[in-house]
Amino acid sequence: MPSIYSRPGFPLNRCEFVGLKWFHTLFGNSCQFSEIMRVLKNTIGISLLNMATSVFPVIFAIFLSEMKSLKFRKLVQITTTLPNFISWVLVYSFAFSMFSVDTGFFNRLLIRMGMVDSGINVLASSHIWLKMTVWNLWKSLGWSAIMYIAAIAGIDQELYEAARIDGAGRFAQIRYITVPGILPTFFVLLMLSIGNMLNSGMEQYYVFQNAMNKSSIEVLDLYVYNVGMTGSNFSLATAISILKSIVSVLLLVIANTSSKLLRGESIL
Repeated sequence: MPSIYSRPGFPLNRCEFVGLKWFHTLFGNSCQFSEIMRVLKNTIGISLLNMATSVFPVIFAIFLSEMKSLKFRKLVQITTTLPNFISWVLVYSFAFSMFSVDTGFFNRLLIRMGMVDSGINVLASSHIWLKMTVWNLWKSLGWSAIMYIAAIAGIDQELYEAARIDGAGRFAQIRYITVPGILPTFFVLLMLSIGNMLNSGMEQYYVFQNAMNKSSIEVLDLYVYNVGMTGSNFSLATAISILKSIVSVLLLVIANTSSKLLRGESIL
């Protein structure tokens, strides 16, 4: 038998239907609307930075494919892929031990070298979007490159042999064979990331948020969590989540239409 504490207070048929009350609250209240605009700005800004850095896994995959030593290539690939399986909690623990104002290794080293008089608060709000992008890139670089490594492996090797016979060097082969061979994969993943722009996740931002950077680091998913779980306003959090889903679908449709116009192929 379920515990009485796990049962809802009222059955669904006895609950009052409030219609679009909470959706009206999102746009009818100026303070609430400014909060939504703030978290949307954070979400879109960080997502755009992540999309701008999506070219680095492509470059890294090409770099790996050009390595002659198989053992060194595997070592680099394993080393860069492992951070993807590390929890964001552990990543923040590492960041805190390195960049804490009072006890961080980075600040203590700078003070001992006489470069600064007091510790630098690296985890504060200044340039927080850029910092989050760098941490995300470090964590996902190796894992994101796997798709492009697979695309490079699927390129016909006879193309490279023909290019070498014609006197093409390594950079010419990369420019005219490797890059065109992985561009379709890159554009498909880019279009999907556009459609998934608002789903920036919250684990990273949840562990890195503090009183000084909360206004700049609070993305939409984290805002929903703070409103629903911390603020106990589940109705408003649900309305924001539904709105986010609708906007995400619209972004996916726009990305699919753009793919048809630019590449002549859809992603759906």
